[in-house]
Amino acid sequence: MVHGPSSEKEMIKKNNRYSYATGTRYMDHGQRRYDVAGYRLPSVTTILGRTKDQKFLQDWKKKVGEKEAERIKTTSATRGTAMHKYLENYVLGKGYEDLTELGQETKRMAEKVIELGLAPVSEIFGSEVTLYYPGLYAGSTDLVGIHNEKETVIDFKQANRPKREEWIGDYKLQCAAYAMAHDQVHGSNIEQCVIMVCTPDLYYQEFKIDGLNLRKAKHDFLRRLDQYHDIMNDEKETYGT
Repeated sequence: MVHGPSSEKEMIKKNNRYSYATGTRYMDHGQRRYDVAGYRLPSVTTILGRTKDQKFLQDWKKKVGEKEAERIKTTSATRGTAMHKYLENYVLGKGYEDLTELGQETKRMAEKVIELGLAPVSEIFGSEVTLYYPGLYAGSTDLVGIHNEKETVIDFKQANRPKREEWIGDYKLQCAAYAMAHDQVHGSNIEQCVIMVCTPDLYYQEFKIDGLNLRKAKHDFLRRLDQYHDIMNDEKETYGT
């Protein structure tokens, strides 16, 4: 079982510095969207998914086969959701238990993230936070708080194997989009994004984006946002939807 923190030393301080909006996620023509603060906005993951180079994914599907690719995708998504649930309950100070084989696997993964990833986190502003940039996009990030004395957007990821830096480009753009949205709506100064990754065999990795790299990631996301709108406008002209 992953319990809530059992001692004062283990507690991560909660700070209600920012008041976060509550958003509703829904699907529209196969795309995830958010209804938040009076806006209906495409999700960050939808924007990145529609503008991603599909060649690598297509080549991988050909290599492993469509059936196996779907199995891996489903297992990864289920594992990721379960790991996030453990971590969310830990951050909220709640006990949680899943006695299934997958549940026990993701428990160990979550505990590794807690041990190695959350140690530098001294304050938490929000968990499973809905963020939006008015009129442009919305999404949900796993954690916003103080990491190594800096205001930080934190995202948890599960991976089937260790990641190379060049494989996580869209993870970086995703977090950069959340940082921009947070700063725009809340007047904050998100200085960095930290992506915490764990594999089923408990290999932990951490990727940090700050300084010029964060500025570049923001610029690259906005470029992808423009591409997304071009795609949607072309589809509207073609299909009238």
